[in-house]
Amino acid sequence: MTIKYDAHGLVPAIIQDATTKNVLMLGYMNEDAYQKTLETKKVTFFSRSKQRLWTKGEESGNFLNLIDIKNDCDNDTLLIQVNPVGPTCHKGTDNCWGETNTSNYGFFSTLEDVIAERVANKDTNKSYVASLFEKGINKIAQKVGEEAVETVIEAMDNNDELFLYESADLMFHYLMLLQAKGFTLKDIEAELKGRHK
Repeated sequence: MTIKYDAHGLVPAIIQDATTKNVLMLGYMNEDAYQKTLETKKVTFFSRSKQRLWTKGEESGNFLNLIDIKNDCDNDTLLIQVNPVGPTCHKGTDNCWGETNTSNYGFFSTLEDVIAERVANKDTNKSYVASLFEKGINKIAQKVGEEAVETVIEAMDNNDELFLYESADLMFHYLMLLQAKGFTLKDIEAELKGRHK
């Protein structure tokens, strides 16, 4: 891999969780830190303040286990994918921005939050979600079944717009059923990962 180090012999290294894809921190590497990272499979930086190599976790035990290293289009920034052991930030947080390092499923995560909020505030918010939860698990499961049948019917037709519409309905009701059973997409992800092994 060709790496363009700056005038100080350093290259920025963006650290990303290989599973959640969240950015955990930014560090700097020189050639020795890069080579040590490859050899030990533990991410090592060049500490600008200590002026020496520093393996993340050497004192705390919160190592960054190497999964992959990629170079950007200009060869002057590294993207390092890791499996973190414990919090990444020296302040004890999952990343250096104080955020929790959890899986993010894009808008599906937003929908999970909306469903949870509407169920929690069902007394003040008479939403469709709240009303369906008040009818109980059987009604929610029945709606998933209905939406699944409608999705299958549209899959056999030639109207892609209706197929996507019914697929969206199915997914929305499935997210409600998951929560009604006490689960989230993260639980489904874990189950699928277990099968993948």
